[in-house]
Amino acid sequence: MIKLTFCLTRLPSLTREQFQTYWFENHAPLVTRHREVLRIKRYVQLHSGTAEMAAAIRASRNAPEEFDGVAQLWWESFDDIATNTSDAARAAGAALLEDERKFIDLARSPLWFGEEKVIF
Repeated sequence: MIKLTFCLTRLPSLTREQFQTYWFENHAPLVTRHREVLRIKRYVQLHSGTAEMAAAIRASRNAPEEFDGVAQLWWESFDDIATNTSDAARAAGAALLEDERKFIDLARSPLWFGEEKVIF
């Protein structure tokens, strides 16, 4: 399985609650609507906890600022992603990116593809 991990930082104009609400109530249905054309097998949102909880764990490890959430999407293979060049797939990808610009600070939100290596 191939997984896209997207560490999300909200736009500065949004509170964490506004960001997470939009992400769950607006963006998730959009991803669901395009899942077949984009060949997405699974989509999970990890919503970060409270600022107080994050501050405590960051302080205990001298860690950087936390993300507002993490999106994870799975595909069967890299080929499912690389060979998916239909007009419908391009339009779906453009629609998702357009929506992401409404709530994600893309310049501060790293993402990468990786191959899952299940340990247990």
